[in-house]
Amino acid sequence: MSHPHPELGPPPPLTADTLRVVPLGGLGEIGRNMTVFEYAGKLLIIDCGVLFPEEEQPGVDLILPDFDYIRDRLDDVAALVLTHGHEDHIGAVPFLLRERADIPLVGSRLTLALLSAKLGEHRIKPETVQVEEGDRRSFGPFDLEFLAVNHSIPDALAVAVRTGAGTLLHTGDFKMDQLPLDGRLTDLAGFARLGAEGVDLLLADSTNAEVPGFVTSERDISPVIDKVFDDAGQRIIVACFASHVHRVQQVLDAAKAHGRKVAFVGRSMVRNMNIARDLGYLTVPGDLLVDVKNLDDLRPDEAVLVSTGSQGEPMSALTRMANRDHQIRIEEGDTVLLASSLIPGNENSVNRVINGLTRWGAKVVHKGNALVHVSGHASAGELLYVHNMVRPRNFMPVHGEWRHMRAHANIAALTGLERDRIVLAEDGVVVDLHKGRARITGKVQAGYVYVDGASVGDVTESALKDRRILGEEGFISVIVAVDSTSGKIVGEPEIHTRGAGIDADAYDEVIPKIQESLERAASDGITDPTQLRQLVRRGVGRWVNETYRRRPMIVPVIVEI
Repeated sequence: MSHPHPELGPPPPLTADTLRVVPLGGLGEIGRNMTVFEYAGKLLIIDCGVLFPEEEQPGVDLILPDFDYIRDRLDDVAALVLTHGHEDHIGAVPFLLRERADIPLVGSRLTLALLSAKLGEHRIKPETVQVEEGDRRSFGPFDLEFLAVNHSIPDALAVAVRTGAGTLLHTGDFKMDQLPLDGRLTDLAGFARLGAEGVDLLLADSTNAEVPGFVTSERDISPVIDKVFDDAGQRIIVACFASHVHRVQQVLDAAKAHGRKVAFVGRSMVRNMNIARDLGYLTVPGDLLVDVKNLDDLRPDEAVLVSTGSQGEPMSALTRMANRDHQIRIEEGDTVLLASSLIPGNENSVNRVINGLTRWGAKVVHKGNALVHVSGHASAGELLYVHNMVRPRNFMPVHGEWRHMRAHANIAALTGLERDRIVLAEDGVVVDLHKGRARITGKVQAGYVYVDGASVGDVTESALKDRRILGEEGFISVIVAVDSTSGKIVGEPEIHTRGAGIDADAYDEVIPKIQESLERAASDGITDPTQLRQLVRRGVGRWVNETYRRRPMIVPVIVEI
């Protein structure tokens, strides 16, 4: 089994009969999916998504893939293929198109519609190529075939890529629900046909590789939603992903059956459901929908709200309701249905929201106490099925954390694939397919690029470390005036603090130590402000650590007079 090595250097020049695969995101993480394929001097990109920040990344709005590897070769990009419309697959497209606006965007009808709405907000008019399952299109030296897969959003596609160096199959995110709500099955016959033709490299979704068996059908959720409606005596608030058209359809059907009206809450929810409705992916019976402004005209037992915020996002509608910071106020007896699974890392945020909602008297129904969501990703049994159908010559697990990719690698090995043909890579690791064999050949830069407000890429890991220290430990500023010629201290140092939890009177103990240290430096002829700042920082830091066992940020200011 191949695996990345921290000492890997740059890959060698690409030979004419080699297909190069460079993942820039989505390996070792859930999100930021982006893979670059290179052959015959051209590049093909599959997906370009974002990762959402965690608590240790304060102030960050989004995390993008690092485009440095392709930045000087954007003119060589033949197409950007989008497997489906989730943010972790399309969210970074606006930022890539800022660097080259006319990259052809290839995707299904719904995917392109969701993306075009997003690009409109960025004032970008894209060049799009709409495809559907069964289509076969060429872009440069890449011959692409698109296959239907079902997922937690309609119109998802897998992509087969044929080149002179071999054929690869990228599943995108998929599952094998045999009774999908829209009747659109994953194209297992197409997978098998490709396997019979010969797949040199399979890249497959690993998210649920640790989960045994087969995923539950979406149809099994409907009776649970009906029971929630039966039991609810007042308002029902349903929180789910703004792209989960199937789940929203189930809620609409239940609302109609129970004589309730539905209002969409949250900008992305309103936008996406309008698009889905206009394109025919969402069926809205009669006068079921009402504007959120008209909710007060309904009795509590007549109202259903469909909202964003199932992941505890700080600015989402549901989180703001839980914090009493929204026009819709949670009342005693309301029912809140969290109709989504937890993205790893969001557990604490979601638990805070659940506690906030419960505090105001809401009954919260979630995956922990009811079958209100099924995953959009294939479980281990389904993955095993796919491997046996496709029988790839080489396999590379994608889309998952390390534990998921390791589990998926073990599944591939169970089918008889040799361990040295299973390529475990991470973001930036270069995999070359040459003469039927996939091998790791180098590594390129593929770090996090942070979006903070209007700033893209300006926030560094060092800046985030400073933010964490400020947030957790506070800061202490020390202002010292010194004689510019002699370096001797002039007057008494001033100390100001915020968030360090230290009483102002306590600094009387450390001020003499600062003065003594600077006087000693002056007698040694040290007048450089940088060295003096270091002396102050070390002295105050040592005192705070020994006295309070804390490590606040210390900001010394040397004023020369």
